[in-house]
Amino acid sequence: MEKYFALCLLLYVIAGCFADDLTYLNEFYSKTPQRLSKYSWFGNVRLHHFRVSEDAVLVRWLLTVSRGSGLSCGDQNITVHFRAGAPPVINPIQTAFPNSTSVSLAHNLTLTVPSGQSVSVTLFNVTYPKPGDWFLAAHLPKDDGKIEQQGLPSCSYLFQAQMFLRRAADLPILQYNIPVYQTLTSAPALFKVFVPEFSSRLDVFISKCSVKMGNDCGLSVTVGSSTLSQSSEVKQNCSGLESCSASLLLPPWNTWLLVMVESSQPNATITFNISANVTVGCKPLSVSSDFNTSAFIRTIIAPQSNSSGALSNASIFQPGLRANSSEPMCMRSPSVFREEQDVLSLRFIVSNSSLSVTSDLPTVLTLEHSSGDSGGTFVVQLHLNTSSLVSGFARVKACLTPFAPVLHVNHSQTCATGFAQGYSLSVSSNESQTLLRIPFPDAAVWYLSLQTMCNDSAECKNTSATLSVSVSISACIDECGPYGECRLLRTHSYLYGACVCKAGWQGWGCTDGATAQSYSRQMAAALLLTLSNLFFIPPIVVALHRGYLIEAAIYFFTMFFSSFYHACDQPGVTVMCIMDYDTLQFCDFLGSVVSVWVTIVCMARLQEPIKYLLFMLGTLVIAMAMQLDRRGLWNLLGPVLFALVIMVTSWVYRGVKRRQCYPPLWRRWVLFLLPGIVSALIGVCVYVFAQTDSNYYYTHSIWHVMVATSVVFLLPPREKNIPPWGWTNKICNYRRCKNEKVELYTDT
Repeated sequence: MEKYFALCLLLYVIAGCFADDLTYLNEFYSKTPQRLSKYSWFGNVRLHHFRVSEDAVLVRWLLTVSRGSGLSCGDQNITVHFRAGAPPVINPIQTAFPNSTSVSLAHNLTLTVPSGQSVSVTLFNVTYPKPGDWFLAAHLPKDDGKIEQQGLPSCSYLFQAQMFLRRAADLPILQYNIPVYQTLTSAPALFKVFVPEFSSRLDVFISKCSVKMGNDCGLSVTVGSSTLSQSSEVKQNCSGLESCSASLLLPPWNTWLLVMVESSQPNATITFNISANVTVGCKPLSVSSDFNTSAFIRTIIAPQSNSSGALSNASIFQPGLRANSSEPMCMRSPSVFREEQDVLSLRFIVSNSSLSVTSDLPTVLTLEHSSGDSGGTFVVQLHLNTSSLVSGFARVKACLTPFAPVLHVNHSQTCATGFAQGYSLSVSSNESQTLLRIPFPDAAVWYLSLQTMCNDSAECKNTSATLSVSVSISACIDECGPYGECRLLRTHSYLYGACVCKAGWQGWGCTDGATAQSYSRQMAAALLLTLSNLFFIPPIVVALHRGYLIEAAIYFFTMFFSSFYHACDQPGVTVMCIMDYDTLQFCDFLGSVVSVWVTIVCMARLQEPIKYLLFMLGTLVIAMAMQLDRRGLWNLLGPVLFALVIMVTSWVYRGVKRRQCYPPLWRRWVLFLLPGIVSALIGVCVYVFAQTDSNYYYTHSIWHVMVATSVVFLLPPREKNIPPWGWTNKICNYRRCKNEKVELYTDT
């Protein structure tokens, strides 16, 4: 009921937010509820992907958290992260990021579900949002390490995100240097302006402002949209001025920008003129007609003759070759290949393997990212050739920015554009290599500006340096290193990569060793988990001694695959896999449950045809259940309970038929059955309730020992007509009989 009330309230508020001459359209988007998990790595996050359309003036998210019924749960906090352009970079457990990694944490919001409520509804709004991709990531607090068995009751939480969007259908467009007459009443006046490529400045002018019943218009001009995490707006207060302007240096190229004019005077009618102007710093330099295209293509493709790539839309700039001699020459821009190698794996290949960077003009590389590339890690490497440096050379400075390049790298200008803070890099004779990694980069066109800097400006004329540039996108940072595994995750059709760490290592690239396990502890854990399976040797010997060949074979199967599964499941340098990990895991889980199944069925003392039929049917059903869900608790409890029903039914039938308790001997109960039952119960309790990530090596080893010990006590004695090791006599008698028949046939 609370959810529907909030929905109605939201629609009412949206309907009354704007009241002017523009036509507004409302849109609604909803995502399927997802179950939240405690955070230990990015795979525990529930990611929601929304698309904000052009001309959006308001976005409101309805965030609903519902708690499962059946348990008394306390207050719970849920964290939701917001980011525009790419998935949010988060760090809830305060781990260290890898070296040379630059991050900007996303905006977050904490939702609370009180203990007395089953549903919590929260509204979160963004006015004038940036169009494009928006991502929401939700998770519970830090994982406490408790290994919860599936099937047991627990406090579960479902998170659902719904987006209500309001956009202007007829937003007026500002033409360059053409004033537009506008009347402003109560609601802000909205416009949009297009910024073409190679623009260096955008100006929005307000003039001829007049107000009825007053002297001050009290206007303010805002250019840009909201992204929550970074400054993406420029605001100019025009109070007390008849005319003013809002200026934006290095605006984003090939982008529509929102312009909003509002007044601080309530209920006043204000008239004014508004216009825009764009300053183009430089235009593309055309290539001369005698440019050798075939030689250019051979230069690029020769090193990659076996690879396929696509040329980006970067233009080629050459000194002296200009379409209009009046246009200034401001940069060089070599062409760049975009080569897609795999899912979330691509690289950018520069036309020249060695770039010549000069001091007079910056060299700009255009790196186009699609929306599907934002789920990986952006890697930039620079390597300076120190053998060709001249005197006076200081370093090569680089600036990586999205949406627009920085065209004056060697000046005092910071590495930033109008709406984005860039990333600075530099190489020198002392440090000839540098590396930069950006997790989840914005889906935009990125620009890498390079320029040479000198110690003395007088010596900087025509100074150049040669360096190689490597730019790529990978799913994870360094494939997560030796103590992690890179996994591709998906929310609907969107793919992104994340590292899952082992052996106590943490962090975005599994490089934070604050809680890492030492080599000796890793080795001790591996030995405990593998050698504890040797406790299955006594059950195997007892089964062979009592003539239970099938049971002995199953116990050996369990011991073998459990040992090698845990040897393969170890992290870091202690791992050893004899076959595929998934196969080892399936065989280990199957053997464990089947061992319990055949032991209890064997205790029922059924006739051999029926017993072997139950063995086979039970094994097939257990294998099917393991394929559906290997970690489900009922995969173990189901066969155990069904086998116990069979055993109790058989024992009751025998007791009624013999008119005495079965098994009849008290020594059997005291010395075998009760110790076996106690050992099995201890193992099950440790397996279900006591296991955590930190004590898993010890508790799971105890589980191995308890299960193997219980089998030794619970396995029934041999039949009266079967002597000890009777199965060997059967095999030997079979061979002797066969040999006598062969000899008799030969003599005849």
